[in-house]
Amino acid sequence: MTIDAAKLLDYPFPTSEHSYTARDAMLYALGVGLGSDPTDEAELPYVYERNLTVLPTMAAVIGHPGPWFRDPATGIDWVHVVHGEQSLEIHAPLHPDNPLRCETQVVDVEDKGPGRGALVRWRRRLFDAQTGALVATSDSTLFCRKDGGFGGPVRPKQPATPWPEGSPTASVESEISPRAALIYRLSGDYNPVHADPKIAVEAGFERPILHGLCTFAHATWSVIRELADGDVGALESVQVRFKAPVFPGQRLRTDMWQDGDTVRFRSFTDDGAVMVLDGGQLELRSERRAK
Repeated sequence: MTIDAAKLLDYPFPTSEHSYTARDAMLYALGVGLGSDPTDEAELPYVYERNLTVLPTMAAVIGHPGPWFRDPATGIDWVHVVHGEQSLEIHAPLHPDNPLRCETQVVDVEDKGPGRGALVRWRRRLFDAQTGALVATSDSTLFCRKDGGFGGPVRPKQPATPWPEGSPTASVESEISPRAALIYRLSGDYNPVHADPKIAVEAGFERPILHGLCTFAHATWSVIRELADGDVGALESVQVRFKAPVFPGQRLRTDMWQDGDTVRFRSFTDDGAVMVLDGGQLELRSERRAK
């Protein structure tokens, strides 16, 4: 099968309602990697029910439809799909046991050309089910590596935003748990490329890879902890481009450049030899960022 852009843009995601518990929030934080040091009081509020705080990046997985692109009706060769880009805008804090309504839609399909793949951009919006207030907006881009050449128009390449000059404001390095993908998938993304060695090899990887959204959340937390005193309420929005997979058990270093409320960041593995996140940009709320 091949991609039919018009059908993809009309893909029938059902509107759904989701509730998550304090246990779900703590399991998500553990999957991201918090709590590796049980004496770390900065991370304890996210993995302990007393005065529990929810990581805002959990909004990227609440109501996640899972690997919906495995549906043959999409025309996507799902084995060769990777997460290309991710952005998240936080409109209101997350609270356990507060029902959320999730609306999902494909918003754009781009043909990169034969042999160059295709980009499928989709959006999820979370609303407070009781008040109707918008809580979070999550935009994701799938890079469908084997699906180029379906006939879409060629688009001009957008110029890259210049990267900050000079040394980073800060750098944070930490180890990704060897079990990270197996824990993180329990928050809703059951794509077998993150758990099944055979599927991972079929997809072109030497072994199961970490979820892109887990790398995304790990780097976001590193920035917030380092430059906003660990106050997740300071997060307004964050976006990244995925460059290479992270394997559970690797060390991840995030370099960050701060200019007022804007933080640009990149993440690396293999002692800086492999860039795994590029184009990172995080916006802090002025009234809550560290001074």
